[in-house]
Amino acid sequence: MKDDVLERGLRRVEWIRSRMALLSGVRRDFETMGPFQKLTIGVSLHLEPKTVVLLETLRAGGADIVGTGNYGSTQDDMVAVLKSQGMLIFGTRGDTLEQHQENLRSVIEHGPHILLDNGADLVAGVITSGKAGAVRGGTEETTSGGDRLRTELAGRVPFPVIVINDSPLKQIVENMHAVGQGVVESFMRITNLMVNGRRFVVVGYGWCGRGIAQYLRALGGRVGVVETDPIKAVEAALAGYRVGKLEDLAPWGEAFITATGRPGVIGRRNFAAIPTGAVLANAGHFDWEIDVPALRSLAARSRRVDDSIELFELADGRQIILIADGRMVNLAGREPKGNSIESMDVGFMLQALSLARVAQAPPGSLISGPQSVPADINREIAHSLLAKLAPDSSAN
Repeated sequence: MKDDVLERGLRRVEWIRSRMALLSGVRRDFETMGPFQKLTIGVSLHLEPKTVVLLETLRAGGADIVGTGNYGSTQDDMVAVLKSQGMLIFGTRGDTLEQHQENLRSVIEHGPHILLDNGADLVAGVITSGKAGAVRGGTEETTSGGDRLRTELAGRVPFPVIVINDSPLKQIVENMHAVGQGVVESFMRITNLMVNGRRFVVVGYGWCGRGIAQYLRALGGRVGVVETDPIKAVEAALAGYRVGKLEDLAPWGEAFITATGRPGVIGRRNFAAIPTGAVLANAGHFDWEIDVPALRSLAARSRRVDDSIELFELADGRQIILIADGRMVNLAGREPKGNSIESMDVGFMLQALSLARVAQAPPGSLISGPQSVPADINREIAHSLLAKLAPDSSAN
């Protein structure tokens, strides 16, 4: 059985690797430059095929890899592939939250020099454990992690962390277009429900929310937007979406998708107004945007339709459907695909070059704490991407 899992994983990675041309070029450069020689990179990131190609690229640059997945999204065949290549990987898809936290501690115990983080779990862990002194710096992949670095961990991070999500390329290519497409595709695949004519409420109109709303409307969905930032709300209104507070849109919506990075945005008081048959999904990194414990406490009974769909019957007879347990729907649901290969080729090129910058930066040349992707890295990748997308472009 283990051999079957590994063989399946190797076949999947071979296909993904063949479609990531930008990262392939970085790998060739890293094999020559060796930017990570004698360095250990600690990883906390969704372990899916595209991540494997990124970690192979870092390994080609001389890095030792010790890592774990994010809670609820680990793909066991990808763990098998990484282990077969000699990387030290902890965790399985079925891990409890407590097991996942233990996996994070195991990564930190190996004393990584550089952190590749998603959600700021490793950064928070090395600070709490007192092991931050050995860390040169790192990267943070997502909105939720960037928020933690600038709020919960503000002023406490003694090394540079390049926030990949600050890159305009990440925001446009990956967040808007790839997350937007991937979340809508995942909703359709998991539920087998029609988008056309269905009333969707997208909670959050950042780059991911923009993309989700755009792709829902492109497929014929009727879209309302909840956004607390008045400037973003104006943007949504001018784009033609119905804009309002969640308490006003809750009775109207037939499906709700959260994309805020914040806890409890759909909570107990909202469940009272949501119509029967409504579907709840989360696109954010953490599984806290929908208050699932409150939903469970309100339910008279619940039953699983399958491993990605749970139906809750409330005391008043209404039914509410939760998909992917409130975890990131495009990576935690059935047959997870994640973001498109091409978008992650861009996003992981940002990761690879930013990690190399951290590894090679002279002491003191990068400020401590969260910071944006260096402008020259953004420009280099934009030129590479433009040459691929529009080879006849005269842009310089």
